[in-house]
Amino acid sequence: MSLLSVFVKYRALINQLVMRDIKTKYRRSILGLLWTVLNPLLMMAVLSIVFSYFFQRYGEVENFPVYLLCGQLVFNFFNESTSIAMGSIVHSGELIKKVYVPKYLFPITKVMSSGVNLLASMIALVIVMVVTRSRVTPTVMLAVVPLLYVLLFSTGVSLFLSAVAVSFRDLMHLYSVITTAWMYLTPVIYPMSILEDAPRWVVFIINANPLTAFIKIFRAVVLDGVTPPAILHVQSLIWCAIALIVGSLVFKKSQDSFILKI
Repeated sequence: MSLLSVFVKYRALINQLVMRDIKTKYRRSILGLLWTVLNPLLMMAVLSIVFSYFFQRYGEVENFPVYLLCGQLVFNFFNESTSIAMGSIVHSGELIKKVYVPKYLFPITKVMSSGVNLLASMIALVIVMVVTRSRVTPTVMLAVVPLLYVLLFSTGVSLFLSAVAVSFRDLMHLYSVITTAWMYLTPVIYPMSILEDAPRWVVFIINANPLTAFIKIFRAVVLDGVTPPAILHVQSLIWCAIALIVGSLVFKKSQDSFILKI
């Protein structure tokens, strides 16, 4: 209730920060917000063409464009939201020094602005499903569940990164390397079936990867039209809880020293 009251009290500021991020991202762009639809569509088209030729097991994935786009939307949201939230405290130093604002609002609004882009990107998924004549089942209504999971997980990671980046600025340069490795350890492009001959430790890491669980649930309800196993939901909830608890504790412990370091 305390957190809700803060959001109500500062709703005007939150709205302004979110709109500022969206406007800044598409400033002087002719197509503007339309790029949130075009970007995933263009990337999906390029990767589909490339892997339809080079990917030997392409035929193992039914409706590869939708399969690929489902993975892209989840991973890209996580990557974008955490990347921009990481520098939210550092880049808002002047405002933090001048007026009192709950500092956790800055990384959270970055996640919210990325959430707006994610919702717009869902239009691209709908377009691809229509073009490929993908089967639509009632389970598609459950797509909000994995999106909520990745939203909560990204919020926890964003709180952690934004707090650590204040003291360790090199993290903002190192993070792109981390997310690149993370992407290859997430079944965004490739199907899990190609890991049959992979070392056990690689399979373990990919299966333990929280984004893997989110993507599996998303693909199950959107592409396969089935209800995902309960174990995936349990795994997702555990990772969300860990991220939120660790992120909140680290942020709370560090926030008093922000003004001295930014």
